[in-house]
Amino acid sequence: MGRNIVIDDLNATPIEERRVEVVERKGLGHPDYICDSIMNQVSVELSKLYMNRFGAIMHHNIDKGMLVAGQVESRFGGGKVVQPMRLIFGDRATFNVGDNSIPVNDIAISTAKRWLRDNLRFVDAEEIYYQSELKQGSLELTDIFRRPGTILGANDTSAAVGYAPMTQTEKLVLDTERYLNSEAFKKEFPWTGEDVKVMGLREGSELHVTVAMPLIDRFVESEPDYFRKKEEVLGSINDYVSRTVSLNPHVYLNTLDVPGRGLGGVYLTVTGTSAEDADCGQVGRGNRVNGIIPLNRPVSSEAAAGKNPVSHVGKIYNLLTHRMADRIYRDVPGIREVYVWLLSQIGKPIDSPKIAAAQVIMENGTVDAVKKEIIDVMDAELADINSFCMELAYGRIPVC
Repeated sequence: MGRNIVIDDLNATPIEERRVEVVERKGLGHPDYICDSIMNQVSVELSKLYMNRFGAIMHHNIDKGMLVAGQVESRFGGGKVVQPMRLIFGDRATFNVGDNSIPVNDIAISTAKRWLRDNLRFVDAEEIYYQSELKQGSLELTDIFRRPGTILGANDTSAAVGYAPMTQTEKLVLDTERYLNSEAFKKEFPWTGEDVKVMGLREGSELHVTVAMPLIDRFVESEPDYFRKKEEVLGSINDYVSRTVSLNPHVYLNTLDVPGRGLGGVYLTVTGTSAEDADCGQVGRGNRVNGIIPLNRPVSSEAAAGKNPVSHVGKIYNLLTHRMADRIYRDVPGIREVYVWLLSQIGKPIDSPKIAAAQVIMENGTVDAVKKEIIDVMDAELADINSFCMELAYGRIPVC
């Protein structure tokens, strides 16, 4: 029996032609991004270990996690951490295979420490409190991994949607955060932290980019010094945005700042992340799997980060819909915009969704002329789903 693939015309105005577009990106040091990245990396490390020791990935979902904010005393010239952050790992994993035990908690903590050391310059990974609440999975869900067949059954009944292409505004928001957290930028402006948030508003041809990015207190001598350094950074962001987009840009930085209010009127941190004392983080509250929060688009409700890469469609379908949409847009002529939907049924093979649907906005004419080509792309991607899952398992595809 063939797969249930449905192709339809989408009678809608492409996003680029709409008057208002809003796009957000939570960057490297944002508490939500930290949670997504660490929990997903724990899944990657567990998947590698399971593969190396047992030749298959065992049941796990490290997709419930929270970063609890600490307390600091920030001051011009350098403050200190008073109460460290706490990182909580949650959900399920396989701790034993036959007589073999797996040090799940040790792997989770060591992975988190390594990620923090590699990505956040001013956070002491050894100073964080780590709390693992990972437990063994339920009998029925773990049994999915023991059932015969090369294609596993879905871990959940879940739907996902992806799209292509990204708009100019979406690309700009994504690229701006990556620029601000690049090695070159941090070398030029070492007093900037990693907790970068970029909000883009396009209104017609006017693009408003609002950036939040803390300065590191040890590099800032006084309130006047803060605002001098802030102006330098703002100038660099303005230059970058102006040469990146054809729209008319307006750039804003740290708009909560108020001169004359001392520490209460500046965005200053000890560690470069608001998780030090202002904002907790949680898995699933950050970027969608294509790296942004696109408020004009339909998006999946599942948190992909940390879910197992071989049966949990909350991860697999979330990313596969975007890959399908991108390939359809690139390979099939005449398409202006495409949305791909996948819906699973728990226990059913992940390569045979309940429905796979594409909604297409054509440049001209109707979708009928290219329907077969679109079906062929979607069918081929589903047929090769095991290879895709292995790319996820080894962390070759970013999820946030």
